[in-house]
Amino acid sequence: MYKRIMVPLDGSDLADRVLPHVKALMSAFPSAAAVFVRVVEPSPSIFDDTASISSTSREKMIADLKRIEEKRKSDAAAYLEGVVQKVTSEAGECTSVVLSGRVADRLAEYIENQDMNLVIIATHGRSGISRWVRGSIAERVLGASRVPVLMVRASGNAG
Repeated sequence: MYKRIMVPLDGSDLADRVLPHVKALMSAFPSAAAVFVRVVEPSPSIFDDTASISSTSREKMIADLKRIEEKRKSDAAAYLEGVVQKVTSEAGECTSVVLSGRVADRLAEYIENQDMNLVIIATHGRSGISRWVRGSIAERVLGASRVPVLMVRASGNAG
């Protein structure tokens, strides 16, 4: 039934709480493949008002931001590789991918473009004003996805 399972992770302990569920599902569906995904948001543009910045300074700042973003991507890839190694030893085929962009948008695009059959994602379990202010990536993915989404709520996190 489930052939391609996408597992969005952000490197947090909360997100890692989905891993036992991934292992269990992959045991139940031995032909399934899991894709662990991490989205790195681009650095915000600080160059809207560049009149007071020399072109040399601007170029250096852009280069620094690019270097920082590349480091964030390589850190994300290393983290995902560790997850893949941990899960693969106990389950089936696992791969990873690092994407860039707005998290919810990129995850929704990836689900559609890569023909995912299931998404397993952690949720903070926030409600009320906290959820409204902070938003919920998991909820946005649920709303945008055409495939089933298993939302794993962190125990003890409410409100």
